[in-house]
Amino acid sequence: MKSIALLRERATRVMPTGSHCPASGLWSPDSEPEAVQVFAEGHVLPAHQGVPTVWRRRTAAEVSA
Repeated sequence: MKSIALLRERATRVMPTGSHCPASGLWSPDSEPEAVQVFAEGHVLPAHQGVPTVWRRRTAAEVSA
């Protein structure tokens, strides 16, 4: 059974560079929301264009709009 802390972390939609991705999906840097990338759960979120950033999880609807 998964711990409550792990489930709470998976629900996190905003993570900084250097953090482990809490859930697979579409992510974009706050500095450039149209630059969408796909990260797998557990992947370390990278810097964007060499600059540390905050990554925001996106839905398919947000990306296609």
